Amino acid sequence: MKIDNTVAAIVTGGASGLGKASAEALAAAGAKVAIFDINEAAGEAIAKEIGGIFCKVDITSEDSALAGFARARAAHGQERVLVHCAMTSKRGKTLAFDKEAGRYKRTPTEDYAYGVNGILVASYRMASIAAEGMATLKELEDGERGSIVLTASVAAQDAQIGQVIYGSAKAGVNGLVLPLARDLMDLGIRVNSIMPGIFATPLMLGAPQKVLDSLAASVPFPKRLGKPEEFASLVLELTRNTYFNAQCLRLDGAIRMAPR
Repeated sequence: MKIDNTVAAIVTGGASGLGKASAEALAAAGAKVAIFDINEAAGEAIAKEIGGIFCKVDITSEDSALAGFARARAAHGQERVLVHCAMTSKRGKTLAFDKEAGRYKRTPTEDYAYGVNGILVASYRMASIAAEGMATLKELEDGERGSIVLTASVAAQDAQIGQVIYGSAKAGVNGLVLPLARDLMDLGIRVNSIMPGIFATPLMLGAPQKVLDSLAASVPFPKRLGKPEEFASLVLELTRNTYFNAQCLRLDGAIRMAPR
């Protein structure tokens, strides 16, 4: 797919981190970009910088998502590109010792369901809504109509202690990729996912420098945290290269996460 000013794109989580870098890269390539996020101030500012629009969207709400897609399409036309970076989850070990109670307690099922809803269900929600719209588009070369890029994580394969929710939900995102791609193949809509390793996002950079140095040293090569623009570069390649379909790609400097 050629990315130019005839292409509309939606980037969830576009107010910061990997989503922000993706929105900037798509806009720099010429696409009309709509940013979906719950951070209104940051989202509006970035949308203004890249000449796009901001839509306040809660990815865990069907109504909010549908309203965001409708607003983006009214402004830019039907999107050909969806990059889904937004998520919400909780953390907890399956069993952890509670000193006050003097016994092991499990992470509540409600916490697990919250993470699955904020990661896996939201990924299906955004991908399926985008695909429904992309199916109406005129075919491009090879019969292509659209590209969907989901964000998984190396935790999908290397989940650490305390990541039972996050790791299994991100593995579910990878599990979506092939069946979605097969469901949508006759419509010319491609689906891929990226599994980022340890990236220098605002959330990660809030950690103490000692922790950041230790994390960087754990990466085989290059010995540093990933740059959001490197994630965005892969987003562009997955969008441009029509032969990428149903792939779950690690972007991690060859790191393999230890149990803790």
